[in-house]
Amino acid sequence: MYNPKSSNADEFINNDEVLETLKFAKENKNNTELITKIIEKAKQKKGLSHREASVLLACEDKTVINEVFHLAKEIKEDFYGNRIVLFAPLYLSNYCINGCVYCPYHAKNKHIPRKKMTQDDIKNEVIALQDMGHKRLAIEAGEDPVNNPIEYILESIKTIYSINHKNGAIRRVNVNIAATTVENYKKLHEAGIGTYILFQETYNKKSYEKLHPTGPKHDYNYHTEAMDRAMQGGIDDVGLGVLFGLHGYDYEFTALLMHAEHLEAVYGVGPHTISVPRIRKADDIDPSSFENGLDDETFKKIVALIRISVPYTGMIVSTRESKEVRKQVLELGISQISGGSKTSVGGYYKPEKEDENSSQFEVNDNRTLDEVVNWLMKSGYVPSFCTACYGSGRTGERFMEFCKNQQIHNFCHPNAIVTLKEYLIDYASEKTKITGEKLIKQEIEKISDEKIKQSVINDLDKIEQGIRNLKF
Repeated sequence: MYNPKSSNADEFINNDEVLETLKFAKENKNNTELITKIIEKAKQKKGLSHREASVLLACEDKTVINEVFHLAKEIKEDFYGNRIVLFAPLYLSNYCINGCVYCPYHAKNKHIPRKKMTQDDIKNEVIALQDMGHKRLAIEAGEDPVNNPIEYILESIKTIYSINHKNGAIRRVNVNIAATTVENYKKLHEAGIGTYILFQETYNKKSYEKLHPTGPKHDYNYHTEAMDRAMQGGIDDVGLGVLFGLHGYDYEFTALLMHAEHLEAVYGVGPHTISVPRIRKADDIDPSSFENGLDDETFKKIVALIRISVPYTGMIVSTRESKEVRKQVLELGISQISGGSKTSVGGYYKPEKEDENSSQFEVNDNRTLDEVVNWLMKSGYVPSFCTACYGSGRTGERFMEFCKNQQIHNFCHPNAIVTLKEYLIDYASEKTKITGEKLIKQEIEKISDEKIKQSVINDLDKIEQGIRNLKF
C-alpha cells in the first residue's frame, strides 16, 4: 500500500501507485479542464504532487509545454534569482565490488585501471582545484569496504578541508558515496559535510535488481531508504537523482517526486538538490545498448517539471551534458553546474595518459572553469562560489524556510556577487575579469535595499584589500 510516511521503500515508492499514476496521466493528458487547474496551482509556486506533474509530463500540447517552460523559468528566478552555483567532482577511488551494468567501475571490468588516491594525491588534486578557483567539491568513490572504508572517506574529507593554498580553500565538501549505516552517516555529519548525494539510478525495483546483479548495491530497499538513515544520522541536506535511460523516464519522474514527497512528509525537509544525469558512454559501457534513452526535448520537459513541482530544490546538471543542452536547461530551472570537471581518479593535478584512463563517463563539456564562468556571465547569470548558508548554519529546515518563502536570494545574491569578486581577483583571465567587473556593477544596481547594497559594496572593498571568505 502506498504510504509516503512509511519507512519502507516498497510503500513510499509504491510500484502500484506509480503505475496507477502513469495510467491516470495517460488518460488525462488531453483533459483541458484538469490541465488548466494544475497549471493554475503551479502558478502559486508551492509545488505539484507526483500525479499532477505526471499529467503535465504526458501532455503533448505545445501550448501547455511552452507555458510549463515559461513558469519554470519564472519560478527559478523567484527562488534562486540569476545565480548559478559552481562545483567540481573529485573521484577518490574507483575500486568497487558492485556489478552495476551501466558503470565501468563494476567489479567484472578488468580493463579499466583501478586507482585510489593517497592523502598526498588528494592534497595535490585539491590544490589544483583551488588554483582553478573552486570552493565546493563533490567527492565520489566506488563501494569497497576494503579499499574505500568509511575511515578512508573521513580522512579524505579532513585532508580536503585542511588545505589552504594561496587564497584558495574548499569551503564545502558534498559526498556521493554508497548507501551506508546511520552510524556512518553520523560520522559524515560530524566531519562537516555539506550535502549527502545518492542517485537512485532507477526506482523500478525489478529493473534495479537486474541492473545491479551482484554486490551490496543489489539490495533495492537498503539503497532506497538511505536518505532516511542519513536524516536520522543528522545530515539534513540530502540530494536525490536518477540516471535517466535505465528505465522509462515517466516512471522515474513520478517515483523521484514521490521520494521528495516522502522526505517532506516524514522529516519536513525535502531534497536539498535533485540531479538529472543521463547515461553516457564509458570504458565498456555503450549507451545505445539501453532501451530507455532520453531525447533532449523530453529531458528539457523533465527539468522544467521538476522545477515547478519542487520549486525549493537546487537542480544540478553536470558535464555529462553538452554546452548547448546546458544552456537550454539553465533557462528551465537548473541552479548548479559543474565546471572544468574530471571524472577520473586524479586528473586535475596531472592529466592521465590515454592507456590509464579511469573516467567514470565521457565529459561532453570540456571547457575550463574560466570559460564556463565567462559564458555564464555573458548569458546573464551570476556565477556563484558561495558556501555561506553552509558556513552560517542555514541548512535543512532553516534553509527550506527561507527558500520556500522566496527569501534565500536575499542572502545568496549578495554572497554570489562577493564570491564572484574573489574569483575575478584571484583566478580569472583578463577577458573574464572585464566581463565580471561589468556584471558586478549591474548586479549591485539591482539591489533595492540600500543597507544591503552598501554592505555588498563594503565587502567588495574588503575583497580588494585581500580579505576572503566573507559571509552575508
